[in-house]
Parts: sequence; C-alpha cells; structure tokens
Amino acid sequence: METVFRYTLTLLITIVAGFQAVQVVSRYVFETPLMGLEEMALIPTMWLYILGAVNASRENTQIRANVLEVFLKTDRARQWLAVISEFISLVISGWLTWWAWDYFKYAKRVWKESPTLYIPTIAYESALFLGLVVMTLYVGWYLLKHLQTLLTGDEVHRVDTIPEPVEVTEFKLLTEQQKGEKFHG
Repeated sequence: METVFRYTLTLLITIVAGFQAVQVVSRYVFETPLMGLEEMALIPTMWLYILGAVNASRENTQIRANVLEVFLKTDRARQWLAVISEFISLVISGWLTWWAWDYFKYAKRVWKESPTLYIPTIAYESALFLGLVVMTLYVGWYLLKHLQTLLTGDEVHRVDTIPEPVEVTEFKLLTEQQKGEKFHG
C-alpha cells in the first residue's frame, strides 16, 4: 500500500507542478494565459491534498500536540490517553464524513460543471467524501489496536513515536554501503 501511495502522490504533485510551470511560462513569457488550465489543475490538486491526508492517517503520522503525555508516568496511562484521543478523533472524523456525504449527495444532484471546460466538478468534489471515509476507517483501526493492547495486556508500544519512513532507512543503507566501499575499495 505504501508503494501505491508513494507513486500516486508523486504523480499528482508532478502534474500539479507541471500545470503551474506551464501557466507561468505561458503567462509571463508568452504573455498569453491558457484558459481553463486552473480548472484542470484543480482536479489533481484536490486529490493530492486529500490523498496526502489519507496517507498521514494510514501511517498514523498526523501532527499532534502530545502535551498531556509529559505528565503521565506509565505507559499504560499513555495508552489510555491514546484510546481517548483516537475515540475523539473517530467521533470528529465520523461527523466530518457525514457532512461530506451530504455535500457529495448535493454535488451529485446538482451536477455542476466548471465554467470554461465544462468538467463535472464531482471529479474533485468527491475526493473529500471518499478521503474522509478512508481516514475514518484508519482512525477506527488504530482505536481498535489501542483498545486491544489495553485490554489484552500485551506489551504497550510507545504511541508518541513516529515510525521511521522507508526513505530514511534506504538512505542509511546507502550511506553505510558507501562507507564500506571507501574502506574496501
């Protein structure tokens, strides 16, 4: 799943950057803006934002202010805090998903089109609802994992640590290989 997100997000950000580069060149070099380019760029931009948020939910790496953890003495207390935090996140995420569902139904019923290219706006308006559904599922999954750890008495894993991205691990391996080549080569 990580590979899918990595390549999808890379493709989307490349497309968005490409649209912006074309617009800058056409507007400031050729002094002729391309009509409708902003409308086309809106689709990958919205999906990029939403899929980026879904990826943060999948990795469980959202920005958090873990101020209360400083005052908690045991890992079990921190685990309880994680359960409470995930529960609140699930309620808020479910509420936002409900609102996004209402907006999605409205967008589907009205079937708006962009003003210049007549692209159906549901192409990017649906991203919010679909992304929030997946984010809510991930929040629920992490809540269940924390509850399972709490109820079964399994080893409590630190909840305040961010997992090391694969890129960092790959970079460490490459630098270790380069150091080994210097000494042996």
